[in-house]
Amino acid sequence: MEARARAPGKIILAGEHAVVHGSTAMAAAIDLYTYVSLRFPTPSDNDDTLKLYLKDMDLEFSWPVGKIMEAIPELGSFSASSPTSCSLETTKAIAALVDEQNIPEAKIGLASGISAFLWLYISIHGCKPAKATVNSELPLGSGLGSSAAFCVALSAALLALSDSVKLDFGHQGWQIFGDSELDLVNKWAFEGEKIIHGKPSGIDNTVSTYGNMIKFKSGELTCIKTNMPLKMLITNTKVGRNTKALVAGVSERTARHPTAMAAVFNAVDSISNEMATIIQSPVSDDLAITEKEEKLEELMEMNQGLLQCMGVSHASIETVLRTTLKFKLSSKLTGAGGGGCVLTLLPTLLSGTVVDKVIADLESCGFQCLIAGIGGKGMEVSFSGTS
Repeated sequence: MEARARAPGKIILAGEHAVVHGSTAMAAAIDLYTYVSLRFPTPSDNDDTLKLYLKDMDLEFSWPVGKIMEAIPELGSFSASSPTSCSLETTKAIAALVDEQNIPEAKIGLASGISAFLWLYISIHGCKPAKATVNSELPLGSGLGSSAAFCVALSAALLALSDSVKLDFGHQGWQIFGDSELDLVNKWAFEGEKIIHGKPSGIDNTVSTYGNMIKFKSGELTCIKTNMPLKMLITNTKVGRNTKALVAGVSERTARHPTAMAAVFNAVDSISNEMATIIQSPVSDDLAITEKEEKLEELMEMNQGLLQCMGVSHASIETVLRTTLKFKLSSKLTGAGGGGCVLTLLPTLLSGTVVDKVIADLESCGFQCLIAGIGGKGMEVSFSGTS
């Protein structure tokens, strides 16, 4: 039996940075996914290793299960149905197992993700041989929630083949978990995110698990159902950024100009709330959709202007803004800024020819373009027989 799970990436529609200072932000799932498949060997395979295959990079890592048992003495104390944090002792033991894998120097950033894989696997399945295969439509490290999508899809695949979740193995195609099982996936994915990021907000894994959109403010998350089809062009500037430094920069600016920055954050809060209202209100016809899209475009432009006030834009982001503006399209950065990705709303009535021209212009600048539906499904799982 093989379980295959997929989990979507995410974008921040409005409110990034300001959310740290108490404003509302809006995040949405995008229909670009990370896939994880998990298969246990049959006795005739005579295989006693745990393998992780990263398909996109053609990298495989493997550990004899005996070695894992020796390295992690507290193995028997975990339960799939009660997510727990990785202890310091186990973190060190897992780091040693990952170190032995001789990850290529250029890919050393993968180490934390491989550690998260080991922790989630042994917590949910103990010390059983298996092979997990991962591939993704999301660019890594670009602010589209690739690590959360990995942790969610991995947790879902692991739980699907555990006793903690009841699913229909005979069902054809993708299926979703029940609410309590989704909560379990989300909690395990959050533990994986902690290994990768230290102190994640929990927003990325929550959007990836449940899909649709999420409004969040001061740690409170509210799921939102979208009532209109939204399409975005996502431009990956491929400029790496230091999120911590950008967040610190906004805090320093706030300390220097407290009153002005309070007004900026207050304006962002209003933009996020207005966006949520527009997206949730029912749509009667194409004209209503066009009117709503025009309002959303204005709000995106306003949010981008406020992000510039916070000092988190970047020359590469400004290039994308200028390029899309030539075609009368509205854009804003998404996530930390300082590079990363830019969102451009693609109105329902926009011709495909225009989209092709915009993409050609952006790609000629060396950027990567992806088109994504916004606010779609969350995590799903499917099964296939022994392969």
